[in-house]
Amino acid sequence: MSRLKTYYQETIIPKLKEQFSYKNIHQVPKVTKIVINRGLGEASQNAKALESSLSELAIISGQKPVVTRSKKAIAGFKIREGMPVGAMVTLRGEKMYAFLDRLISLALPRIRDFRGVSPKSFDGRGNYSLGIREQLIFPEIEYDSIDQIRGFDISIITTSNTDEEGRALLKEMGMPFRNK
Repeated sequence: MSRLKTYYQETIIPKLKEQFSYKNIHQVPKVTKIVINRGLGEASQNAKALESSLSELAIISGQKPVVTRSKKAIAGFKIREGMPVGAMVTLRGEKMYAFLDRLISLALPRIRDFRGVSPKSFDGRGNYSLGIREQLIFPEIEYDSIDQIRGFDISIITTSNTDEEGRALLKEMGMPFRNK
């Protein structure tokens, strides 16, 4: 079992249960999945960029990404139906906890001039999204092996009903929120 999952079960659940006065342990919010998404843009014409993007996401997440394809043609963007427009990975279970642990303790502190993540990026239902500008903050990615700096989005989906509950859960897990 991962370090973060053990910490969640032994420490965070009792804290949140007391803080929000839940009557049942199943009311305590938990992280259900993490979705890592990268839009490819120029890679729809460039097959090599698509390959490197897929391999980077696989290294970062520990799981093979799915290529997302366009649903319809958009002439202005030179996109035809069925062309690759992005890549995504959905993490659940042990891999999710392992990734979240690496993100919080290793990757985020490596961002230049890092003052914390925005506490306003919740969606109203307790789910959190953040954008990462460069893949180099993950220690698994070797600087020499990348061809271009690309960012991606990370969505953390929780079972909480309000942003306040979601924020409390992620703060207890160690997410470094900025002080306004």
